[in-house]
Amino acid sequence: MKTRLAARLFSGPDGSLRRKGKGKQILTQASTTGSIPAQDQSGTRVSAIAMYCVLLLAYALMAGDRFLFPFLGPDIRRDLGFSVADTGLLSTIFTLGLGIGGLPTGFLLSRFSRKLVLQTGIIIFSAGTALTVVMTGFWSMLICLALTGIGMAMMATVMFALAASYFVGHRGAAVGSVNFCYGIGGFLAPNLARMLLGTYKSWHAPMIAFGLFGFLLVGVIALTVRSWFSETRGVTAARKDLGGAPSLLNRNTVILTFLSIIHGLILYGFLGMYPTFLREGLHYAPKNAAFVYSFFGMGALLSIAGGFLGDRFSPKVVLGGAFLGTAVLGYLFFHGPSSVAVQATLTCAYGAVASATLYVNLAGYHVKALRANLASRGSGMFVTTLYGSSAVAGYLMGGIVSHAGGIASLAAWMMAGNIQIVLFSIFGAILATALRPDQMSR
Repeated sequence: MKTRLAARLFSGPDGSLRRKGKGKQILTQASTTGSIPAQDQSGTRVSAIAMYCVLLLAYALMAGDRFLFPFLGPDIRRDLGFSVADTGLLSTIFTLGLGIGGLPTGFLLSRFSRKLVLQTGIIIFSAGTALTVVMTGFWSMLICLALTGIGMAMMATVMFALAASYFVGHRGAAVGSVNFCYGIGGFLAPNLARMLLGTYKSWHAPMIAFGLFGFLLVGVIALTVRSWFSETRGVTAARKDLGGAPSLLNRNTVILTFLSIIHGLILYGFLGMYPTFLREGLHYAPKNAAFVYSFFGMGALLSIAGGFLGDRFSPKVVLGGAFLGTAVLGYLFFHGPSSVAVQATLTCAYGAVASATLYVNLAGYHVKALRANLASRGSGMFVTTLYGSSAVAGYLMGGIVSHAGGIASLAAWMMAGNIQIVLFSIFGAILATALRPDQMSR
């Protein structure tokens, strides 16, 4: 499936011409761009798609890692005696590492290869995931989980920069293909974690398994991904800048920064605490909670379609409408029916709106707001701002719930949802109307 999706998006750098040869396509530059870069001469369409799919598989693993602790949070809390607010903080603290690591990764990419930065990121977050099983104190586990976020930032920044610069004609859809694999990871991780938890009767087993798989993927990438693909910079080197700001300090980037902060609080307040709401507030069995939670990933599978919306329509319409959608869904989560079918449907819809549309297009617009040579900086800004606020999202929501009546009180969950999801979403929709699409790159 990923190969077909990548094939639809694949195009040569700078809108390059395609010349069919014996069983392969050779990418050629338009006559106005001069000589053909070496990476285009040596690469074929099929091998490039295959390498892109290997990187997408690694991204799916990273996405799955993000869902592990929130799902296993109730088991870890009972085992180690953490409070609800502390568990909420641990569920989203990896986003602090993502926030810290975003902008520095943009600078690292100007000095080191994308492949090296990406592999280093996988090693860091995989090691951090596996090491959580030996952390018995709150602060040691907090540091360990925050470090996993730094590794995730390195990988996410590389993937967004590569997708946005290589598939220049369809940036939103290209970023959507990356987030499509986030959906796959989000769907599979809770179910795999549930099976490992049921088999081994310990939350340690899923953490160790996901960590080991990450090290395996580092080896696969080393053997299969070639530098002519991972380091391609034909788009940013050859393409003319049609719009876009020459620095990070511009109207659209500032507004997108605030929108990313808001969305980080909304999205990860939900992702960090929703499994706890299902298991403690609605008294779902772990099997049912995993089933419902995994539907967020199903909704995120619409990321390519969400990216096409961003490529086709005004950011005011796309972001404003999506924020209003998260407000409505946020209200229904805590005020609507509590049946498994209804909650799964709402969770799927939330994945489509909050992840496939809002997340994807915030990432794409951060790049579109800047000139081509600043693509990595724009990607790093998105990662830093969204995940910087996400670090405290779970703690904030858990704190509201604790002060409003505790995890067993539905009224407490309603209040937390009204404040952190509904009100913040409405504010984001209003702020999106201040964007200037005419100043973005084309």
